[in-house]
Amino acid sequence: MFDADRQWLSGRLALVVAMAGLVHAVASDFEAATARDLKGKRSEAAASARKPADTLPPGVVEMREQILAAVSTGDIEELRLALDWNELPPEIGAPPGSDPIAHWRSISVDGQGRDILAVLGDLLSGPPAVILGGRDIENSRLYVWPALAEKSLAKLTAEEAELLARLVPVDEAKAMKDAGRYSGWRLVLGADGTWHTFKRGN
Repeated sequence: MFDADRQWLSGRLALVVAMAGLVHAVASDFEAATARDLKGKRSEAAASARKPADTLPPGVVEMREQILAAVSTGDIEELRLALDWNELPPEIGAPPGSDPIAHWRSISVDGQGRDILAVLGDLLSGPPAVILGGRDIENSRLYVWPALAEKSLAKLTAEEAELLARLVPVDEAKAMKDAGRYSGWRLVLGADGTWHTFKRGN
């Protein structure tokens, strides 16, 4: 792994550790609050978490929220619940039969997968691209994060450029822009919530 990649991934690791600390701080505030305040804050948080996914099918919303719940803990082992919802493991860019959690730990900077969780959080922070993925009328759509994975990178909005900068190091972002296509981390969910893919590349 190049030094630039390590520095960037180390930055992602620091971010997810900070996120985990924030979650614990918020939890402490909840414990100190009254029962009425606690109920109100939870309702507000739940409403806020649903807003980015309002137009997604129920199965996709549930899987997205399950993945984000694992991200908020900072413990990649928490992704097993989301993985267990699938009949088959998602495609992860590893040999068939590989354990996804073990694979993600093995390619992470800290050996614990926290930077991988940070990537998942960044991916799911934006809207997905929606593409047709089969003949099944009720489950023919695939939801692809990030949305820019399914578009030309010749012209990016400010929001898309910011997301690209969070997902890949500067040199990779430039190479992708020059090539006109995204080749970084990609997450794909089926309309029924099946987790199909989480890997780098096209």
